[in-house]
Amino acid sequence: MTFKRVTPELSVSAQITLNDLQHIKEQGFKSIVCNRPDGEGADQISFAAIEKQANNLGLNCHYLPVVSSKVTDDDIKNFENIVRDLPKPILAYCRTGTRSITLWAMSAPKTYSHEEILNLSQKAGYDLSGVIRRLKNNGETQISKADFAYPIVIIGAGAGGVAVAASIKSRSPESEIVIIEPNEIHYYQPGWTLVGRGVFTPEQTVKTTASVIPDGVKWLKGAAAAFIPDENLIIIDGCRTVKYEHLVVCPGIKLDWHKIDGLSETLGENGVTSNYRYDLAPYTWELVQNLKKGKAVFSQPPMPIKCAGAPQKAMYLSSDYWFKNKVINNIDVEFYNKGEVLFGVKEYVPALLEYIKKYDVNMNFNHELIAVDGKQKIATFKVVNGENESVEKVKFDMLHVVPPQSAPDFIKVSPLVDENGWIDVDQSTLQHKKFSNIFALGDATNAPNAKTAAAARMQAPVVATNLLYARGLSKYQAIYNGYGSCPLTVELGKVVLAEFGYGGKVMNSFPSWIINGKRPSRLAWLLKEKLLPPIYWLGMLKGREWMAKPEKLSDKSD
Repeated sequence: MTFKRVTPELSVSAQITLNDLQHIKEQGFKSIVCNRPDGEGADQISFAAIEKQANNLGLNCHYLPVVSSKVTDDDIKNFENIVRDLPKPILAYCRTGTRSITLWAMSAPKTYSHEEILNLSQKAGYDLSGVIRRLKNNGETQISKADFAYPIVIIGAGAGGVAVAASIKSRSPESEIVIIEPNEIHYYQPGWTLVGRGVFTPEQTVKTTASVIPDGVKWLKGAAAAFIPDENLIIIDGCRTVKYEHLVVCPGIKLDWHKIDGLSETLGENGVTSNYRYDLAPYTWELVQNLKKGKAVFSQPPMPIKCAGAPQKAMYLSSDYWFKNKVINNIDVEFYNKGEVLFGVKEYVPALLEYIKKYDVNMNFNHELIAVDGKQKIATFKVVNGENESVEKVKFDMLHVVPPQSAPDFIKVSPLVDENGWIDVDQSTLQHKKFSNIFALGDATNAPNAKTAAAARMQAPVVATNLLYARGLSKYQAIYNGYGSCPLTVELGKVVLAEFGYGGKVMNSFPSWIINGKRPSRLAWLLKEKLLPPIYWLGMLKGREWMAKPEKLSDKSD
């Protein structure tokens, strides 16, 4: 980890890890300030975990979470007071360091001139010209002239963003596209289920963002923070502005770990784990191998979440290991689901129930995990029975948690969302209902489909086609039918391949004599383990639309 010196008293950095803390101590820092809200990233260590280990090393810690490019006057004042009062030197961090240095810059005019602020920030490797404009304009970001302007702007370099960029380029190679993305790492998140069973290593699920950006597509490294759609403008970190002709929004989803009391403080220890985070999936596998007897609890939060089958995938694969190692009779496997059914598409439930019986799983519906006491190994659930509510405390030896989820904070407060905080799109065309030059795909939309990588794989060509249609570069529009897929890994070597569209309509990709999705299949496992990763890396992210050709909605030549 590189720490970027701003002043003798303050340095900034990108997200730190637990392994960085000893080095931070050795570098002479006395205090750490976290400016990143928990749950922003798939590999993000919670502040509680950082604070616990930092305190053990004698470092002071303070939590001042700031939404990217949403620096308020209160944030600036609080940061100024923290820097004044904490032992120095101080290391402040966020996702990239930009929020931290922005907080410093906004509070620095009492000590430094605007020119000195700009010079110090540039020496640290940050462009704060937008911040300086805001300072000179009495706190308002000047937007009469954008810092950047592109015909097509894509927010997010996850599965949806990279795939749609590649699909646009495959249809219109001359199109000028920029992707706005702060993270340097791109994850194949569907692989984390198999990391939690020891089939994949974590390294098999990760590549650099630079390596997956399609040829001819520019990468603007930064975090989108606010939208001004009436002026076709986006504000990104550092108070910089980007103007667009057409915009595609696919920022992913936020994992709300903090909504479960006590969870952040115990994740990764005390038997508490989750396959929903890159660094925790290996801990799942460690716990599974070491558990010989006791109680294993698996939780599922309220919908919507990404990959709704993942909570029980972890349960099935763990139970399969215990079954094959002849310890399953010594382990009480419990599944606690906020919902009322095992799986939302009824056609796949009978096959799943066979494994529930095989592993002797006790199912508990209408149970929502609300608190975790890691040291005492107690999980607390809110139980809803009609109009009655109660609280149930459950002892555990292993707890696999799936957090509640929502759209990213900067999306929820934007003019793009519906009343529930999701991007408001037409479910067939994925075009925004109010702003016709904006499209969206992936987990942050309000389309009533399953939030899966398979859904994004089908959505990307639809958005690419319809965006180019809007630009006069396609003869037809395309329609998204709600397709999503959930390969339910019921045991090592077998998968129930659930494929369905809007309304839970079964949508099989293969004839039943090849893969019968309603039955566990070895071929479906081969698809999950061997074929889907290269389809993702070499197909979906490269604009090769294998089994994802969009259905035509209309044709200009008709």
